Amino acid sequence: MHIFKLLAQEDDEIQEGVTIESPTLLGISGLIASTIVLYSESVLFNTGCGLPAGPFGLVGAVEGISYLGVVGLIGFSLYTKIKTGSGLPAGPGGILGAAEGVAYLAALAGILVLIAQVTNYGYIPNAVPMEGGMCK
Repeated sequence: MHIFKLLAQEDDEIQEGVTIESPTLLGISGLIASTIVLYSESVLFNTGCGLPAGPFGLVGAVEGISYLGVVGLIGFSLYTKIKTGSGLPAGPGGILGAAEGVAYLAALAGILVLIAQVTNYGYIPNAVPMEGGMCK
């Protein structure tokens, strides 16, 4: 999948631009990842511990991939903002714009949960639970 392309203007001047081959897929993926991240942050805020690993570590894997997806979407949004002067396009039905907004909301919530975690519990749980640690 080609995300970046060189776009030619009418006066034959070449300008680097950003095109998105599948904005619907990126938008849906971004919304799903952001929802998982927000749920994870909610559990962390309420319990002081993140989501359990789940059977065969699948819950933890999906959680980790979702965090990476949100960071990637925000990074792509910032890159697009720097290169074009505007954020990601809204996409069909506004789904990509919604995913971008929810990803930024998840990042802001993450910062607030981090502050609350340190304030309320005095520690930040490890990504991988430790033997004899606070979270199981």
